[in-house]
Amino acid sequence: MKKTQQGFTLIELMIVVAIIGILAAVAIPAYQDYTIRAKVTEAMAIASQAKTAVSEYYISQGSMPADQATAGLDAAANYSTDVVQDMTYSRTSATVGVITMGVEALGGDVTAGDEFTLTGTGSSTGVTWVCAATSLDAKYLPSNCR
Repeated sequence: MKKTQQGFTLIELMIVVAIIGILAAVAIPAYQDYTIRAKVTEAMAIASQAKTAVSEYYISQGSMPADQATAGLDAAANYSTDVVQDMTYSRTSATVGVITMGVEALGGDVTAGDEFTLTGTGSSTGVTWVCAATSLDAKYLPSNCR
């Protein structure tokens, strides 16, 4: 009688473990980048409130608000969440205003205080917004900002 093989050999098991290890080594950093990008998108949603307020002020007054209070925005501390550390607004000219968002430590290489900016440029048709990374790595910005 012939003896049939039962179970897997040690080599076969080691190959499976190696394949799982390689997949995990690729998937974990990609997933971490994905979760950080999702949190930055949440910060971008909070900034959209400020974009709306600044845009409405520009449309009604014909120039950018002089400061955060004039724009109708709360104090910077009121925007603090588990994702956003702070948000500030500054006017660089009568037609240009900048919203700066500071994020909390989101994991990976994102530390507390890393920032991105939303720069609004006013014209006769309204305000056009452009986002850019300052100290935050650009790969974490939403795809419409890169």
